[in-house]
Amino acid sequence: MTRQIVIDPITRVEGHGKVTLYLDDSGEVRDARLHVTQFRGFEKFCEGRPFSEMPSLTARICGICPVSHSLASAKACDALLAVQVPRTAQNLRKILNLAQLLQSHALSFFHLSSPDLLLGMESDPAERNVFGVIRSHPSLARNGIRLRQIGQQMIETLGAKRIHSPWVIPGGVAGPLASEDREALLVLIPEALSIIQETIEWFRSVLNQYTEEIRTFANFPTLFLALVAGDGHLDHYDGRMRVIDSEGNRLLDQADPAQYADYIEEWVEPDSYLKSPCYKPMGYPDGIYRVGSLARLNAVDRCGTPRADEAWKELPQPNQGPLLSSFHYHYARLVESLYAVERIEEILHDPDILDDRVCARAQPNNLEGVGAIEAPRGTLIHHYRIDKNGLMVWANLIVATGHNNLAMNRGILQVAKEYVKGDRISEGILNRIEAVIRSFDPCLSCSTHALARMSLQIQLLAPTGECLDMVAR
Repeated sequence: MTRQIVIDPITRVEGHGKVTLYLDDSGEVRDARLHVTQFRGFEKFCEGRPFSEMPSLTARICGICPVSHSLASAKACDALLAVQVPRTAQNLRKILNLAQLLQSHALSFFHLSSPDLLLGMESDPAERNVFGVIRSHPSLARNGIRLRQIGQQMIETLGAKRIHSPWVIPGGVAGPLASEDREALLVLIPEALSIIQETIEWFRSVLNQYTEEIRTFANFPTLFLALVAGDGHLDHYDGRMRVIDSEGNRLLDQADPAQYADYIEEWVEPDSYLKSPCYKPMGYPDGIYRVGSLARLNAVDRCGTPRADEAWKELPQPNQGPLLSSFHYHYARLVESLYAVERIEEILHDPDILDDRVCARAQPNNLEGVGAIEAPRGTLIHHYRIDKNGLMVWANLIVATGHNNLAMNRGILQVAKEYVKGDRISEGILNRIEAVIRSFDPCLSCSTHALARMSLQIQLLAPTGECLDMVAR
């Protein structure tokens, strides 16, 4: 009864993954598991290396979000040095992080998810891709390509390279911002704002077409974890930990990310190399939580910039509590993109942004350090230990996809229970299972640190363990 269906193009999920759906005796889906099938070993690769190499070395974990890893790493190294990073350097790092968020959110929304939104979950997979979007919605496709280009241009202007820039270093950044580069960045702001606001207006106008997706795409109560500024605003670079429940009650607030181990516990499951963190006070698996754009906007009191605050307020929120459906990650990414551009403009107008004091120099003063930021996909934590010679002896990385692991599994189960009927997986069912995973924008290669071609496999298993159907991309 086993058969395999190979569908081209390959799935719009970065990295290797496998989904197994388990049926009960009545033929209903009883469980679903997302297996990350590549070994996670990057922490071991780092051992023995000088800690000063870590921002550049860990950037190689991922070509999509190298800035995120280099910044979290640099902050961990700052803690090892026990230095106060100059304010201008911190602001330049913030711009870099927001530019990274902009290009990554554009990739997720326009390139990876818009084919489902624009062409339909059941559409022909040969057309349901970015090229199909270019043919059917050329203006929106151009906007998406251009918005990502703007984010990458900002990264290149600051760090001289769009990918794997060596500009972020322990203690600050490698060089100041030149006045002509500041002007080049400011020139990009109006176009970026226009693209995002136009896309938000369009997406809000068609949201009522996705009631089924909103209802079934990981729509259930969980906790939400994010870094939040002291005044309750978004703070992707230097916030402190806040955890809220599904009704918006604060379970934790303004906790030091360096103490993350007091609140986050990592579990290892036998069928995946991706860890399963949970909120430690509630235990496993009750402490399930989500991170990322939706979690951040659920957790904060407000965004902190006028256009983004208005855009988030205009999204209908039942009972005025946190939005629970992971389908709303898509809208949250657009709002955060708007915030990112507004905030970049604010920082560029800081009177000290051209100051040339951008790095604090020191030898290691601590043997342990933690760095945490909000990456596009969610909270990213780097935790290092070194010896007296400054060589790495231990590292622990908790990436956003790991934080979301339990919620992704439950989301897959929810969609599968809704749509899988019988012992076969149709193309539409396959795509909906993939689409709920895409709503989290997982970076499986980031979380598992593997080098390989992207692939996803879904198996449908009978209670006896017999494979009834298998679909692979």
